[in-house]
Amino acid sequence: MTLLFVSVGIGVAGLIVLVVAGARVVVAARTLRREVAEAQAQLEPRRARLTGQGG
Repeated sequence: MTLLFVSVGIGVAGLIVLVVAGARVVVAARTLRREVAEAQAQLEPRRARLTGQGG
């Protein structure tokens, strides 16, 4: 019975590690998406000027 509790505890601990890692990946992806959008917003007017589409 003790071996069962130990194995279940190890399994739950492993799942917790995966959940924490997954949450960190989601947060990093959101941050990266925001940074890419900001860079694109900064570069868009310059691109338009260089291609002759801007005013």
